Amino acid sequence: MKIALLVVYFAVLIGIGLYCRRHATDVDGFVLGGRSVGPWLTAFAYGTSYFSAVVFVGYAGQFGWKYGIAATWAGIGNALIGSLMAWFILGRRTRIMSQHLDSATMPQFFGKRFGSKALKIGASIIIFIFMIPYTASLYNGLSRLFGMAFGINYLICIIVMAILTAIYVVAGGYMATAINDFIQGMVMLVGICAVIYAVLESKGGFMSALDGLARISDETVATTPGIFASFFGPDPLNLLFVVILTSLGTWGLPQMVQKFYAIKNEQAIQKGTIISTAFAFIVAGGCYFLGGFGRLFSDQIDIKAFGFDSIIPTMLSGLSSGMIALVVILVLSASMSTLSSLVIASSSTLTIDLIRENLVKNMSQARQVLVMRILIVVFIAISAVLAMIQYSSSVNFIAQLMGISWGAMAGAFLAPFMYSLYSKKVTTASCWACFIFGVALMTANMLIRPEFPAILQSPINSGAFAMIAGLIIVPVVSLFTPAPDKDLVDDAFACYDKETTVPQSVALGKK
Repeated sequence: MKIALLVVYFAVLIGIGLYCRRHATDVDGFVLGGRSVGPWLTAFAYGTSYFSAVVFVGYAGQFGWKYGIAATWAGIGNALIGSLMAWFILGRRTRIMSQHLDSATMPQFFGKRFGSKALKIGASIIIFIFMIPYTASLYNGLSRLFGMAFGINYLICIIVMAILTAIYVVAGGYMATAINDFIQGMVMLVGICAVIYAVLESKGGFMSALDGLARISDETVATTPGIFASFFGPDPLNLLFVVILTSLGTWGLPQMVQKFYAIKNEQAIQKGTIISTAFAFIVAGGCYFLGGFGRLFSDQIDIKAFGFDSIIPTMLSGLSSGMIALVVILVLSASMSTLSSLVIASSSTLTIDLIRENLVKNMSQARQVLVMRILIVVFIAISAVLAMIQYSSSVNFIAQLMGISWGAMAGAFLAPFMYSLYSKKVTTASCWACFIFGVALMTANMLIRPEFPAILQSPINSGAFAMIAGLIIVPVVSLFTPAPDKDLVDDAFACYDKETTVPQSVALGKK
């Protein structure tokens, strides 16, 4: 059953990739699907790029173990802040200004919005460097589940996932990714609900499982009785940092923001906001909720020997063969959708913002698409090799890799990008200040972590701090640095003042 489901699943993915080749003949089609992607595809592409094996296996297991049922707050934050507010605050303005500036990537947006080639190159380098560790982290959780379900070697899992993702992304580009994301998203919705039900039933149902969780105590964490079944858990402050990183972080991640570039129309934004939020509530909320019951399986888990990433696979190991098959497809869907989104963002950034603008000018559309396809293969290969190296290195936890990557990119980009959509006063210097601070903080956290204050030694906490600090750095630095070119800024914001005719169902007439 497990093998049959996987064969059918892989065949569908590849088939869609080949079918969508006709949409991927030019840069706009390959990277953005011609900016004509509807609400369901966009919302599911956003959600499936958001949640991967990093969340399902790494974060759900680690934070469920640390905070108990209160870890569900991370999923709620992902839905309300990472989805609802992100779509509401960024979606519409991003779509309008990115089209007006004719930008297909975040570095290209910065370059045209601020008239700075250096800013565009700097953003491209940051994405190139920090996208890869996040990409590498996707293989870890997936490979652990494959090992549990099939007893397959970790390296084989990495190679198979890399090859299959490369085939359908290279063939069909963004449109193939979006359609596959929709299918993968449906699998994730059904899968997470079924898995939660099965795991709780194995412990006597929800009330019995919650009662069992309330009886667990760990004096190294807290002495309060029933703390792991409480509303805020044993460590609300550190839980807040998790919520900030995993929720607010999406506002500054290139592969997430790029979804807004491709939205078809106003109605797609409105519907997409609702669909994306509901998707996040079920998938993210469900993942962290499931992880909160991890301590019920403490007699089967050796954290010191196998790490936090072994918690979720251990919880699922006792399920039926059919349920394990569903779990494998669930996590495979989550990981491959995120991987495809990351490599498209990386390859388009490198091709459009570095190679075309600096090394090989006057590249034809066909040649740019060819270069992007080649770079997709290169990025996937590099991330696969890093995943193999990481498997035997000191970076044992998925959360560490994701925390460093998210913290650096979102810390660098979130504030400059968001403010530049709304304010004419943002300066180029403030963007550089935020870029440097976010990257420097996360690099230092990676290299000299013991020297950091205790609360910032965690990559999660440092990443959250980088994002919040950026929201202060940009306006403050903008006050004391030369104002941007008025004509350049006025031209960028002119897109919001264009008159457009809409049905009265959208806006009431003057009379």
